[in-house]
Amino acid sequence: MSAGNDARLFGVIRNTGLDTLYASHRGALVGYAGRILGDVGRAEEVVQEAFIRFSASAETTIIDEPVSYLYRTVRNLCLDTKRGAARDHRRDQVLADALGDIEGIRSAEPTPETLAVSRQELRRLQAAMAELPERMRRALELHRISELSVKQVAAELGVSVGTAHGLIVQALEHCRQRLDRR
Repeated sequence: MSAGNDARLFGVIRNTGLDTLYASHRGALVGYAGRILGDVGRAEEVVQEAFIRFSASAETTIIDEPVSYLYRTVRNLCLDTKRGAARDHRRDQVLADALGDIEGIRSAEPTPETLAVSRQELRRLQAAMAELPERMRRALELHRISELSVKQVAAELGVSVGTAHGLIVQALEHCRQRLDRR
């Protein structure tokens, strides 16, 4: 979690008197989240997010069992994180399959016939890429041509990793359809 979120979290806790609750249960909650996620760093972020959500809820609602509420929130955030990771893995698999298709075009030994077909496909691919919205085309170029990771593409475009994945996958699917690939 960023320093800005840390400051926001600690400001919220101090302002609402939750500092004792945070100090008393933070370690146990991080351990709990770490066991679910298998990643202590991510567990720290989840616990901080849980306290931010707890603080926001406590402003409008009386929470009778704050520790139970926190554990439930941490568990739900962990499950959301794991679902997101599984979704990202599926996206990565689709992306790898699509990239394999394009890589196959590049790695074939060029005979005069395959060279002619490859040139024709390249022109069709260029035309398909020209049809893409600018941000989607740029995401595909950064990932495929500049060989940036999806995370680097996201940073370059100023979008989330999920959005970068989506842009790349949509761009690849568009190009695959234009090349009549299944």
